[in-house]
Formats: sequence, C-alpha cells, structure tokens
Amino acid sequence: MDMLVEKRHATLRGLVEDKIRDAIAGGMFKPGQRLIERELCETLGVGRTSVREALRQLEAEGLIENTPHKGPSVTQVSPENAAHLYAVRGMLEAFAGASCARQVTPEFADALDAAIDAFVAACDAGSRADMVQTKTAFYALLMDRCGNAYVTKFLTSLHNQISTLRFTSMSNSERLPHSILEIREIAAAIRAGDADRAEAACHIHIENASRAALAQMSE
Repeated sequence: MDMLVEKRHATLRGLVEDKIRDAIAGGMFKPGQRLIERELCETLGVGRTSVREALRQLEAEGLIENTPHKGPSVTQVSPENAAHLYAVRGMLEAFAGASCARQVTPEFADALDAAIDAFVAACDAGSRADMVQTKTAFYALLMDRCGNAYVTKFLTSLHNQISTLRFTSMSNSERLPHSILEIREIAAAIRAGDADRAEAACHIHIENASRAALAQMSE
C-alpha cells in the first residue's frame, strides 16, 4: 500500500476550498447560485480535480448542495433551518464563553479586545468581507480557548453553514452597533472571570443575531 502523502496536492486542494468558502461567506456566490466547474477552474487557475475535490468537501460541510442533473450550487438555508442552526450555535457559544471566563488570562482578554477593535475598524471602513473575517477571528479565539475540540468542530460547521446569513446581517447598519456592544459585553464578562455573565452575554448575542437574520430572510 502506497501511503505517501502528496503534500503539494493537498495544499492546493485546501487553498481551493478556502477560496470558494471565502467567496460564499463574502457574498460573491449567492445562495442557490450554480457553481460551474469550468468557470471555477478559470477563475481560480486550477484544474478540475482540485475543484471537484474542494466542492465535495464543501458539500460535506453543508455549504454546497449537489442536485442531480443540475450540479453543485450554494446551499439555500430555509428560515426554519436557520432558526435551528442559530439555536444550537447559541448553546455552544454560551458554553465556550463560560469556559473561557473560567480560565481567562490577561493576554487572552487583550486578544479578544484586539479582535473587537479589528472588527470595529472593518465596520468603519464599510468592508463586509473584512467584517466577516474579523468577526470570525473573534469567535475563533473563543473556540480555541474553551479547550473542547468537539465544540470547535461543531461551531466551525455551524458558522460555515450560516456564513451567507452572517454576511447579509452585517449589511444592516442598524444591527452593527448592537452587535459591537454585545461582543464587548462578552469580552468584558470573560475578562472579569464571570462565567455566568459570559454565558448569558453569548446567548443574548446569538439570539439577537438570529432575530436579525430571520427578519431579513422574510423581507
């Protein structure tokens, strides 16, 4: 059995996955939009094999759905499924926030504040792609610090599946100031080492995000 790992190929496939994933999260590819292999190959400058493998991985993550006789397209999340996704996300992020508060260090608290500052700067610049990226970095800190690999795994999957909803909600100028205040409260609770407060703050943040996203889906 040949167990040799093709490092260069795996790296290329990973890069293709990341590019397509970011394009979906950033709104370049819309929910329901067909993803045509030939066009992706031309846009990304790679071969069909890399694109097909990347699409299979993104389908496993729930970002893409493959319809017989039509091919792959960006997954359209129904309002009902979106509500379910946000409900589970709220529970997991509340757990992560409480766990972070129980083991907080000054360095970690400073990292959270820096991530929030980066998000605020992206909001001020009006770059929705940077907003998604910097907000994701904030959540990544919570996931990494909570110390539970399963929470990280499931939250990453949930974030991927609602990435288009997050991008849409960040275009709502009325929601953004509240979102900033909410994540500042999460960071403040964690810095204070108050697990109950951090858990409640995470729940409130996700409940409000869910409400905003569902409201826009109904428009």
